[in-house]
Amino acid sequence: MPAMNKSKDYGGDLIKTKRGAKTPMKTLGRLLRYTFMRNKFATICVIIFVCIASVANVTAASRVSVITTELIDHQMNADMDLIMSNIIMMCCIYAAGAISSFAYNLIMMYIAQGTLRKMRDDMFATMQTLPLQYFDTHTHGDLMSLYTNDVDTMRQLLTQTIPQLISSVLTLLAVLAFMLTYSITLLLVACVVLVGIVFATKIIGGRSAKYYLANQKALGALNGYVEEMTEGQKVIKVFCHEPKAREGFKEVNDKLNEAGSKANAYAFLMGPVNNNLGYLQYVLVALVGVIIIVFSGEAGLLSIYCSVMEADATNRLALMAGMLVSYLMYTRQFNMPVQQVSQQFSAIIMALAGAERIFEMIDTTPEDEGGDITLTHGEMAEGVWAWKKPNGDGTFEYIPLKGDIRFNDVVFGYTPEKVILKHISLYAKPGQKIAFVGATGAGKTTITNLINRFYDIQSGAITYDGINIRDIKKSDLRRSLGIVLQDTHLFTGTVMDNIRYGRLDATDEECVNAAKLANADSFITHLPEGYQTMIKGDGANLSQGQRQLLAIARAMVSQCPVLILDEATSSIDTRTEKLIEQGMDKLMEGRTVFVIAHRLSTVRNSQAIMVLEQGEIIERGNHEQLIAQKGKYYQLYTGAFELE
Repeated sequence: MPAMNKSKDYGGDLIKTKRGAKTPMKTLGRLLRYTFMRNKFATICVIIFVCIASVANVTAASRVSVITTELIDHQMNADMDLIMSNIIMMCCIYAAGAISSFAYNLIMMYIAQGTLRKMRDDMFATMQTLPLQYFDTHTHGDLMSLYTNDVDTMRQLLTQTIPQLISSVLTLLAVLAFMLTYSITLLLVACVVLVGIVFATKIIGGRSAKYYLANQKALGALNGYVEEMTEGQKVIKVFCHEPKAREGFKEVNDKLNEAGSKANAYAFLMGPVNNNLGYLQYVLVALVGVIIIVFSGEAGLLSIYCSVMEADATNRLALMAGMLVSYLMYTRQFNMPVQQVSQQFSAIIMALAGAERIFEMIDTTPEDEGGDITLTHGEMAEGVWAWKKPNGDGTFEYIPLKGDIRFNDVVFGYTPEKVILKHISLYAKPGQKIAFVGATGAGKTTITNLINRFYDIQSGAITYDGINIRDIKKSDLRRSLGIVLQDTHLFTGTVMDNIRYGRLDATDEECVNAAKLANADSFITHLPEGYQTMIKGDGANLSQGQRQLLAIARAMVSQCPVLILDEATSSIDTRTEKLIEQGMDKLMEGRTVFVIAHRLSTVRNSQAIMVLEQGEIIERGNHEQLIAQKGKYYQLYTGAFELE
């Protein structure tokens, strides 16, 4: 596997995406389509309820002018029936608005939760299609941050911010219509200050957006570092690495602190600035309104509205004063949507930063599935594995799967500038056991990774039963290979479930037989619940050797024609290894087997042993032939029992 020394870049780099560069507006547009296009009916209901709520809040304010005018005009002789009827009407309008507000918020909650569920499904489905190179360049913590921190920003955006945005826009339009009807002059005064609010929001919000994006990336990097340090606690303590670990955490944490502090500083600045500009707007509108009432008379304030109500107005001054009170309420409502949006700006920026990271992951180019040749079992003949090759005319050619694997002048590097394998040529005949030995980093595991097409070669060719593996569908190629990896991984579930992971349709009896062949049955039966014992935390309640025995049993139950054993017995003591040799021999019988091992007892009975050094095969032959050559293998054999 390639080294992951990225000079403390725990966030990693994206390898390739299907879409071009993103902007905040493009990301927002895509998020809105992602959310509302699959919930069209619910979205229509939300818009209807938001319209009702917005219009209700604006319409109710018009009743205040009637009440104010009546009180000023008639004072102690005011028509209480008229006042009470308007108060009741206001209550009904506000009640309708409150019910509508509750309804659209409830619907948005269901839309949001459905969207987040769909988003997580898409993320996980995409993750299953990504090549190993993606996981080599992204830490587990950074990937987990996508599912937790970034998705959580979506929740706040969808359940709170977007409904607030829709409501604010509609409220602004409704208020604008009423204000335009009452007085164009005062509307212009309000708009002048509103331009200042928008301008301030753009400047402050733009700077806040940059730091919120950096904050999300730094948060992912912090999670990656914590995850790495948590997994390596034993190593940290053994080598007294605690001070260095703290220094590393401080460095990553300081970057998060710096980005978060700057982002929040600009976000929190936006509220006070816009609030004070709103107060200034309120004062200016009130001042200009009074001046118009005093000096302009009937030709000034509320001239359009008053001309409509002229027949009912007995006291123009009282009417104009009542209208000014309503207008000032509209002024606050006119400014409030912009302030509400500015207050939600930090949530918008964080959500867009999170959405951009999520969409980048979803847009990452999936792993190429390879060719159109598939694997069949029993289709050509009962119990026979075969490659199914389409002829292009609707017919198929069946090629028996024998396990003949050949490398022809293969050159490979994890990065183009650093070649790992240099002109590798080898062949494994059906039923042969091929072993790879050599120093750590010589390229042994890399060869097996290429057989699986975890990575693609730069030049040369790898054939499987005479077929270039590029022409075989990757999932079918890997289905023909049983693997015991150097790093054993167990999943949460029962012991039986973990053995069955090798072949999901395996029966309980087949799983038990596989465990017996791997000599795992003896320790499994001594577990609290035997094969139904739950495994958690990657097998934390098992020893390393027991975990590896289960991995071997998993490979045995797969019944694959080709086996790859990458240090399959590295965590098993020599006594246990001898006990399972007979079962391993039965497992390997009639199968092509690639073995990577340091122990001579594992490789000495191989038909061919490849000695690798710095990505090249320097010696090849069986055990006796290599000993007779007295070369590198002879030095390793006579120098130590463990090949290093």
